[in-house]
Amino acid sequence: MSESNIDDITLAKSVIEMATVANEFCYFFDTIEKKDKQVILDFIQRILPLLYLKGTLLPNISPEYPEANERFVTEEQWEKIFTTLREKFARDDEFWIIDPQYINETEPLKASLSENITDIYQDMKDFIMLMQKNNLPARENAISECKNLLANHWGYRIGNIFTQVHHLIHFNEEISSPY
Repeated sequence: MSESNIDDITLAKSVIEMATVANEFCYFFDTIEKKDKQVILDFIQRILPLLYLKGTLLPNISPEYPEANERFVTEEQWEKIFTTLREKFARDDEFWIIDPQYINETEPLKASLSENITDIYQDMKDFIMLMQKNNLPARENAISECKNLLANHWGYRIGNIFTQVHHLIHFNEEISSPY
């Protein structure tokens, strides 16, 4: 590592670790077509807590050039992953949640594993793509936006789906393997 990179917080160990986990998450869902439901659920159960933990360890950064922020995932890419997941989860895709982000925080809302996972994918893919630009303004924006989206978007989604994934793995007779 060069002398100038030693003090670059955008290349800190916590950032590299987050990028590594986010990249693993995105690669898995970029290649989702041939994976079965059990493999998907097992992967989600293992990676989501790690993704959340690594996200909370990102440094606080105020980008010097906020105009360098970009989004990369297209509507078509999002729709392809969503549709594939929805087909694989079938009747297990929808579940009920209580969401504190909504006006009536005590009224259950119908949620979708596919939608929540695809939303997390979009945030992670955008983070990875911006980090890969490999210039300081892009990395600052990638980290700042990832932390912001953890607080306001994908962090909630991890919490929303984790109980459902746990239930499907351990208590759904159709999926659970006997012990």
